[in-house]
Amino acid sequence: MALNERLSKFKQQQERCQTTLSSIAASQASSTKSQIAPRSKPANAPSAPARPTQAIKFSNDTERLQHINSVRKSPVGAQIKLVIELLYKTRLAFTAEQIDGATYVAINSNKAVFDSLRNNPKVQFDGKRFSYKSKHDLNGKDQLLSLIRDYPEGLPVVEVKDAYPSVLEDLQALKASGDIWWLSSMDSQEDIAYPNDPKSKIKLDADLKDLYRGIELPRDMLDIEKELQKNGLKPATDTTKRRAAAQIHGQPPKPKPKKKQREITKRTKLTNAHMPELFDLPKK
Repeated sequence: MALNERLSKFKQQQERCQTTLSSIAASQASSTKSQIAPRSKPANAPSAPARPTQAIKFSNDTERLQHINSVRKSPVGAQIKLVIELLYKTRLAFTAEQIDGATYVAINSNKAVFDSLRNNPKVQFDGKRFSYKSKHDLNGKDQLLSLIRDYPEGLPVVEVKDAYPSVLEDLQALKASGDIWWLSSMDSQEDIAYPNDPKSKIKLDADLKDLYRGIELPRDMLDIEKELQKNGLKPATDTTKRRAAAQIHGQPPKPKPKKKQREITKRTKLTNAHMPELFDLPKK
């Protein structure tokens, strides 16, 4: 009887040892898998907030909102200038919503801006879109030349310089090719383009050219202004006023240029016509 009890206890000890070894092996296997794969989250564990891919910079958005606010609170003239600059640079037609997105000028919510923009001579409004409006509707150099030929008395460049982006380059090209004259007006102080018609060319005699080139202008600008006034022309300068202002500010007037004395060389023809007494010799 005592032997059977001992055998039973021994078997129970063996079973407990086997169970312990199995649990140890299972725990080692689970720890190895946890290093290779991430641990599974318990079902009742609270979910962690997702980390944002990029931090939000509130300062940039604040600056943008401040800029929008400053634009919409600016005077009507300043807002109109922003819109016209957009229309002029792009030469495209924009709706009110598109203009708001590009310049932050809210046309639909500001009646004063809308009315001023619609009635502006530089703006074309078709009922839906706004676009830039120049005085002359031109699309290239050929149309520009045709327009200038319609103005034989001269076309101010200021009237066509905003017709299209490359109009000034085309004017330079027409001037270089001899199709137009690009001159500066002394009275209005603005450039004027004149047509150069090949049919109106005039041939001048050589005598007339020599007469023109042989006229010597006065050396003093004051004398030139007096001659212009004698002929009923208004001088573009006022030398008397300029010299008086220079003296007030302590600047001495410029001396008149002296005529350069003619040097005597071997080719100079010498005469004694200025000393006739040398030729009054006594008669023998």
